Amino acid sequence: MRIQRCKGTRDLSPDEMTRFRFIEEAFRERCLRWGYQEVRTPTIESLPLFTSAGTLTPSMLGKVYSFHDWDGWSGERVVLRPDGTIPIARLYIDTMAGKGLARLSYVTNTFIFEETGKKARERWQCGTELIGVNTTASDAELIVLALEILNNLKLKNVTLRLSHAGLIKALLERLGLNPEEQAKIFDRILDGDTKALAGLGADRPELSGVLFPLLSLKGHSSGFLKNLKAISARNLPEFEPYLKNFINIVDILENLGYKYQIDIASGAGFEYYTGIIFQLYSGREKIGGGGRYDALIPAMGGDDVPASGFALYIDRLMDLIEPATLRQPVGQSVLVGSEDDVGINEAFSIASRLRDAGYTVEIDLGNREPADTRWLLSIQGKSPKYRLRDTVESSQTEAQTADEILAIIEEKSGNQDSPAQRATSK
Repeated sequence: MRIQRCKGTRDLSPDEMTRFRFIEEAFRERCLRWGYQEVRTPTIESLPLFTSAGTLTPSMLGKVYSFHDWDGWSGERVVLRPDGTIPIARLYIDTMAGKGLARLSYVTNTFIFEETGKKARERWQCGTELIGVNTTASDAELIVLALEILNNLKLKNVTLRLSHAGLIKALLERLGLNPEEQAKIFDRILDGDTKALAGLGADRPELSGVLFPLLSLKGHSSGFLKNLKAISARNLPEFEPYLKNFINIVDILENLGYKYQIDIASGAGFEYYTGIIFQLYSGREKIGGGGRYDALIPAMGGDDVPASGFALYIDRLMDLIEPATLRQPVGQSVLVGSEDDVGINEAFSIASRLRDAGYTVEIDLGNREPADTRWLLSIQGKSPKYRLRDTVESSQTEAQTADEILAIIEEKSGNQDSPAQRATSK
């Protein structure tokens, strides 16, 4: 009987893994340059980690993979992690509390149940968490870092959308909703329900000058936010600190030349956001997002430590990478073969030397030549012992020793101080 892979899962072919690693390496390279250190958390976490602190919206919580982890006759309820940020917050509380500022990065998979099985249930993401600081500069840092990574991936039509959880929560409180009603509306907004606020505040004249312009706000400039701040200062002073924070962040982005769209009535699916929320799109495809979540670590039993972060969705990015971005010039790879069985030991020996010298080397097993192979090295049953063909220059050379072969490859590579050159001089 043929056994199919599980619904909602995905096999990655060699070509797809090339895309995956390309994204992963671009992400890690930028994070290292910004001072972010990589961490990793377990695939299985305790269920209360995602329930007790009100960290996930009800719609997301209803889609987690949860099961009983038996230990004899007792056990605990555990889940396959549905999110990357919450486990990092737990890691910080467990091992890094009191150590001050932490710049952390990760590459991980998450699991969310999807009824039809036609969409991904296992998802890969790479992300960062900036823990221990709450400043305008720290919020801007994460946004700029995310945009730099996407720029290095050479994605087209990338747009940045901005919202602010603090502003939304202040608005809901001013509308006179009880805590339960506020939570329900906020969850709907974060789950992407753009009509969640429609009709609210119709009987509150003092809000009409702020509420409706705010809900319909979709702009490309901080000017409207500044006008709104001036209006709210008279009647809605509780809005002022959030609007000021929002304005300061977009001012930095504008001064750095980054384009953005403001869309207040949008969210990101997580209850833990408290400040700026940003979402990243390539065309209509959402490829990442993040924001500030100052209340998360305290709610999980940690100290009163501010934090913010973002995630980029590797699965979606893989489908958007242009083939030309991945195409590399013919490298210094070598295919080593023998004309008879007697020379196979020599083929393995010189292949090992070439790998130690920094080259990618395959043994010819009788299949077709790899498309990106530059050097074809054949072990002959007569003198001279080696025949080397350069597929780039369409030239052929013969040599008697392995040292000569290494020297020829190095000379034609144009680098006299590489590992291969040093290997021949020993």
